Amino acid sequence: MSLSRRRFLATAAAACAACVAGPGGPARAASYLGLKPGLLGKRLSPFYTPLGDGQVQCTLCPHGCLVSPGEKGRCRVRKNLGGKYYTLVYGNPCAVHNDPIEKKPFFHVLPGTFSFSLATAGCNFSCQFCQNWEISQQGPEDTINLPLSPRQAALEARRMGAASIASTYVEPTIFMEYMLDLGREAHRAGLLKVMHSNGFVNSEPLGRLIAVLDAACIDLKSMRPEFYQQVCGGELEPVQETLRRLVKAGVHTEIVHLMIPGFNDSPQETEKLIRFVRDQLSPRVPVHFTRFFPRYKLRNLPPTPPDTIVQARRRALDMGLEFAYVGNLPGHPGENTYCPQCHNLLIRRVGYWVKQNRLQDGRCPDCGRAIAGIWSRPRESKGA
Repeated sequence: MSLSRRRFLATAAAACAACVAGPGGPARAASYLGLKPGLLGKRLSPFYTPLGDGQVQCTLCPHGCLVSPGEKGRCRVRKNLGGKYYTLVYGNPCAVHNDPIEKKPFFHVLPGTFSFSLATAGCNFSCQFCQNWEISQQGPEDTINLPLSPRQAALEARRMGAASIASTYVEPTIFMEYMLDLGREAHRAGLLKVMHSNGFVNSEPLGRLIAVLDAACIDLKSMRPEFYQQVCGGELEPVQETLRRLVKAGVHTEIVHLMIPGFNDSPQETEKLIRFVRDQLSPRVPVHFTRFFPRYKLRNLPPTPPDTIVQARRRALDMGLEFAYVGNLPGHPGENTYCPQCHNLLIRRVGYWVKQNRLQDGRCPDCGRAIAGIWSRPRESKGA
């Protein structure tokens, strides 16, 4: 199925509205376009091992799901059909937006540009605080899905004035096959390929992804394994290893730490996280200390006190991180980028919007210090 640009945009808007409509809402939200929940296709995955008797083991993420014929893995988007393992979401996003890159959040990637952002249904985590649970905790048969090939996505991104394609909103590694091809098409079109991820992915697929990925924003949710196990349904160490590999491979990496009152906001845990970034990654890796608001299964909690976020940022700078930011505190000076050498203002932000950018070729205009990040667009490849 091919879409005209006008129908694509109308369909995308309806599908995006459907994604946040909650149970029972998707069909009503998109009914005027004749859309309804359901699968749009499937593709054989390379990320599995046949085990005999029709069973397979998924090799995409550390869960290593053992899947019987007719069953799905924990992410809800991979299914064993006759002893072969298929992704059900290739080219089938259920959410498409053109967002400010700062919303991902990336503060050191092409500031002030837009990122063509998409997601499918599903996730390999079950975070109790998920803000996109209406799609992350669903399968693709329950969402309104768009037929959007990687090539179409790159073309739409270009038409909409985006400088990058982002895989985001849910855990994007669950649609790895789609994301790999999105990366290739993004580069052909002169766009960056970026993602916001939980970092819970195995080594071999991560290696394939690194080859087509320009920037990654990784959620480092806690420094306690029990938090990952009990609150997120995952593990800490694979996330830390993903971060190490991304930084070592030269993929621009930023970190988000959502601070939840009484769960992961103690000064001791904050300092442990800062030491991990400083000593095992790089002091140049930007860290976003972000304010929590009640969501999903943690609606009983209060929002994070602003001072908790502000003090975490201050501690990070005091302990040697070059770039630490506050999140969900629009208008606070902690949203700005300052030179780590002369401490002068480089980029001024209010929420998702860049109000001033003084960088010159990625350097401080006052002292000449090179600032970690991606500050210029790639060139379009031949044949794009």
